[in-house]
Amino acid sequence: MPRGTLCLEDDVSEIQTPPAATTAKTTKTHTAGSAAMLLMASALLSGVLGLVRTAYVNYLFGAGAQQDAYRAAFALPDLLAYFLIGGAASISVITILNRYLTAGDERGADHALSVILNNMLVVLGVGVLLAEIFAPQYIWLANEGFRGDALRSSLATTMTRIILPGQIFFFFGSVMGSRLQVRKIFIYQAVAPLLYNVGIIGGAFLLHKQLGVVSLAVGVTAGMLFGNALLNGIGALRSGLRYSLHIDFRDPAFHEWLRLSLPLMIGVSLVMFDRQFLNYFASAREGGITLIGNAKDLFNAPFNVIGAAAGAASLPFFASLYQRKLEWEFSASVTRAVSRLASVGFLVSAWMIALAPWLMDQFRRGAFSRANASTTTHLFILLAFTLSIWAIQGIYARAFYAASDTKTPAIIGTTVTVLSAPIYWALFHTLDLTGLAIASDLGILVQTGTLAILLHKKRLVSLAQLEFGELGRAALAAVLSFGAAYATAHALPATTSHRGGLVIIAAGSVAWGLVALVVLLASGSKLPKQLLRRGR
Repeated sequence: MPRGTLCLEDDVSEIQTPPAATTAKTTKTHTAGSAAMLLMASALLSGVLGLVRTAYVNYLFGAGAQQDAYRAAFALPDLLAYFLIGGAASISVITILNRYLTAGDERGADHALSVILNNMLVVLGVGVLLAEIFAPQYIWLANEGFRGDALRSSLATTMTRIILPGQIFFFFGSVMGSRLQVRKIFIYQAVAPLLYNVGIIGGAFLLHKQLGVVSLAVGVTAGMLFGNALLNGIGALRSGLRYSLHIDFRDPAFHEWLRLSLPLMIGVSLVMFDRQFLNYFASAREGGITLIGNAKDLFNAPFNVIGAAAGAASLPFFASLYQRKLEWEFSASVTRAVSRLASVGFLVSAWMIALAPWLMDQFRRGAFSRANASTTTHLFILLAFTLSIWAIQGIYARAFYAASDTKTPAIIGTTVTVLSAPIYWALFHTLDLTGLAIASDLGILVQTGTLAILLHKKRLVSLAQLEFGELGRAALAAVLSFGAAYATAHALPATTSHRGGLVIIAAGSVAWGLVALVVLLASGSKLPKQLLRRGR
């Protein structure tokens, strides 16, 4: 690999925080590889906490009206943040701050952060106020099955209004976190999701007897306050931030932010609207939102480890390469990250599918019945096939963002989302919840493929640089390790206990891991050595 190449798999020291970013209070900075590993470790712990949270919520409230309402309560806050913030905190702000730091203008970077943050807090505050007023109407429009269900509608409206202010905390923390990310400081971002999950679990544990399911919404907002706003704010100040209470909608830095962010605000993405579609149609049956939501929760636990964490770590490094006009290195870094994530995704999907019944059975407790777990298992298996596709979609999208092109992914996302809506409708009315899972798979496949092809046509990221041999070896290992895990799990005595299920999961995992390792080593794959090096 030529000098200067940067990827998620190789430690390089050529790209470091600019000298202007150094402060009296130094914090350990990261390469792309170490940042990805830190965030993956965080995502793993957060995923475990998230599964504990899901199991506890299932135990308390089961798959019925109350949990349906809780899950539906996230839709309007998420939508508000999506359209008013447009992903700017993690995308546009990073791009802008990285440009200032590359030029050695530390004071300019702090001014840009302050004016963007202050202006948008005003806008977001007005948006939250309007959303609080019109929450009942949105709940009625966004959940087809709630229209004749007073209990679910009322609970969802109440919890929506409690969660909405949390978006202000989330935005504040995300902007502060952007300052840390461009300085290659990721420890605060790693801790934030842990505190968020602790907030929800703590809210349920302490308040469920007094507030019922509403205790979860209180925990969500508390988690955003402490896990996002306060934590990242403290980190930014410790890194030397000179924050100013400056509001100016005519400021050039704010105009640059608008130019980059408006396509993200106006355009839509299936990554966001997939959950909106699932909720809308699944609400037609009581417990439907909870069942497919549980499948998504279990899917997201490994996805956040191999996909979201790597994507979050990659953007500052991709942007740095592109702005230094290292075109070949930029393309090689993106394709290498895609190849590695896809390879790992194949293997993890094999593990998930082989052991799905016993994994999902761990959620069967309290008010969440065996029938609920069985239905969710089926949906989870269908979703698990596209784990690698969801993971690399984030890398391809960030390649566009690093190149300061937010219009193309916005156009792609909007087109795919609009065309997907009738597919969700048709498959749901044909195959019920199964159809929704299939529609989700098809939609993300089309969106990811389109992003990859357009990056290639724009000569940003070459498809020819993908490591097809490595992908083939990983696919073979995935097939054979699936067979080993499946055979091992079914060879053991059947059990109905959670402890027995854990034994089966452990035995199947060992078989899966050993066969995958042997096949990868025998076929000459570089993946085991790279993962081992990352671990060290």
